[in-house]
Amino acid sequence: MADQKRTQQNSRAKRTRGKISRVSTDRPRLSVFRSSKNISAQIIDDKEGKTIAAATSLEKEFGKGSDKDAAAKVGKTLAERAVKAGVKDVVFDRGGYMYHGRVKALAEAAREAGLKF
Repeated sequence: MADQKRTQQNSRAKRTRGKISRVSTDRPRLSVFRSSKNISAQIIDDKEGKTIAAATSLEKEFGKGSDKDAAAKVGKTLAERAVKAGVKDVVFDRGGYMYHGRVKALAEAAREAGLKF
């Protein structure tokens, strides 16, 4: 049962990334990973294969938390780091997760902090 769920999750993520690669031209990808206890996001330049900026709820400044508030803090921090690195336009990769709850909170906080997608 768990293997089937993981396979379905990977299929959704792969389908999402396939659509993103067809749409995105030169914009980096904002990729989200959500677990039951944490959330993390990174901005990836797929052409060079490098991470431009990253943030996770495991960092000391966030404390512990896996709720929408923690996701919003991660999104805001990630956007600030990205703008500092010179990136403003990105493509949002929700990684097969529904655009709801923590993923939505992260995305909205990143938009408010200066990212465009």
